[in-house]
Amino acid sequence: MEIIERPIVTEKFSALSSRTIHTGKKGNKKGRPDTRATKTLAQFAFVVNPNANKIQIKEAVESLYNVTVTAVNTMKYAGKVKSRMTKAGVIAGKTKTYKKAVVTLKEGDNIDFYSNI
Repeated sequence: MEIIERPIVTEKFSALSSRTIHTGKKGNKKGRPDTRATKTLAQFAFVVNPNANKIQIKEAVESLYNVTVTAVNTMKYAGKVKSRMTKAGVIAGKTKTYKKAVVTLKEGDNIDFYSNI
């Protein structure tokens, strides 16, 4: 069973791969110190086998790309019903059902999908 089918390379997930978040709390006038810090999240998305679990996805990404995975979030998408009009009448069909996994890497790790083009 092949776990990872393909990476998802879109504008949304390209922005996620270099997103910076702020952690900690902002200081105030009453004397609380400013403990804010910035952290860069490296998140990448993949279309995966619908029967794969988070542990299998983590192991597959780590072995394929030589990175350390800290978190895996999965979501299932149901196929959409599509129809179109032709001369012969209405043709109905359905798009494929798939499972998407968003993988968070350890700080400093990165995946370059364009390195072998």
